Amino acid sequence: MTLELKGRQLVPGRALGEAVFTEALSFYGDVDPNTGLLRDGRSVAGKVVVALRPRGSTVGSYVIYALRANGLAPAAIVMSRVDPIIVAGCVLASIPLVSEVPEDGLRSVKDGDLVEVLGDGRVVVHGHKY
Repeated sequence: MTLELKGRQLVPGRALGEAVFTEALSFYGDVDPNTGLLRDGRSVAGKVVVALRPRGSTVGSYVIYALRANGLAPAAIVMSRVDPIIVAGCVLASIPLVSEVPEDGLRSVKDGDLVEVLGDGRVVVHGHKY
């Protein structure tokens, strides 16, 4: 399975990594900046985080930056909707960020899919990496 999605590249960069999918994401509260783990135990370190929408917190940008400082940052973040906190965090941490990707396309992404952010708003889902 290969699927190409189109969004808006908000923070420049290219990335390739295993997908970690979640419906909604709050970096403050859902992600531990010291371990890179989500509440459910999945790691975001080196992964492409795919989420439909943010669940806000004004501290989220600091958590994103702390993930980078601790060597645990995601390779990229791909979302349908973002908020200014996530954008600021990705800018500070130099994490590629793609927004405005259609929700129906993002819902087809599963944990473990190999996802490539091409740097121009295109996101290619190469299917499961195994």
